[in-house]
Amino acid sequence: MTVEVAVREYATLGEGPTWDADAQRLIWIDILGSRVHTYEPGSGRRTVLVTEQHVGAAKPRTGGGLVLNLRDGVALYDPEEPDSFRWLHREVVPGRRANDAAVAPDGSLWAGTMRYDEAPGGGNLARFTADGTVEVVLDDVAVSNGTGWSPDGRLMYYIDSPTRRIDVFDVGDDQRPVNRRQLAAIEDGAGFPDGLTVDADGCVWVALWDGAAVRRYTPSGELDRVLPLPVRRPTACAFGGSGLTDLYITTARTGLEEPHPMSGSVLVVPGAGKGLAQPAFAG
Repeated sequence: MTVEVAVREYATLGEGPTWDADAQRLIWIDILGSRVHTYEPGSGRRTVLVTEQHVGAAKPRTGGGLVLNLRDGVALYDPEEPDSFRWLHREVVPGRRANDAAVAPDGSLWAGTMRYDEAPGGGNLARFTADGTVEVVLDDVAVSNGTGWSPDGRLMYYIDSPTRRIDVFDVGDDQRPVNRRQLAAIEDGAGFPDGLTVDADGCVWVALWDGAAVRRYTPSGELDRVLPLPVRRPTACAFGGSGLTDLYITTARTGLEEPHPMSGSVLVVPGAGKGLAQPAFAG
């Protein structure tokens, strides 16, 4: 498979690629650069939104605009209406910031946090509904990262990066994950699991920080595909494009003494597979 540069950029910590099907665009962020980017493959048009604090994720909303996982909480914002910013839930915890997030099949936002020093137990994963109700689903997390659901919504996949595990839960009718167990483990020397996406076959694609690769695991946990990358620190991946067949991969430059020229850019692997349409936040 051919790895191409979709967006040439020098993001410090590129993250969170999300395909916005309604707008036919990719949304992605630079966490430490406090920027939300969009990219339209059809026209090449790009936009950049500068946030006032570090941003861990940005997802489209059914009501228009974006839901943002920010350092001090979750907020709603519409770039078309500059005065529209409002907090859905604000909680200032010194030394802690937002990290990866995902929208569940029911339209709720599952947003992760972590400490800047990555201390064990310093972060969590919480579920936010459209009315601002928040429930901490997982605590005692170090670096809350990739979250995704199987095509039928009955399984949830989750990564706490320092554990080097990809975990899977059963999802009940109340949307709460139960019966946590290991789907797969990343061996020493292969990097750390970071962001993930689930494809139409129910397979889990995982970006490996310091592993210079994206891997695909089957629903039974078998490693069946490896995409080597020229960059050392891929961070997350998502399917996009009109047919949801192109795999977009965000990358980082932070902490690298001699980053690859593509580090910080968004990469794309055309025709890598078949993705799932991602729901928008129901708020």
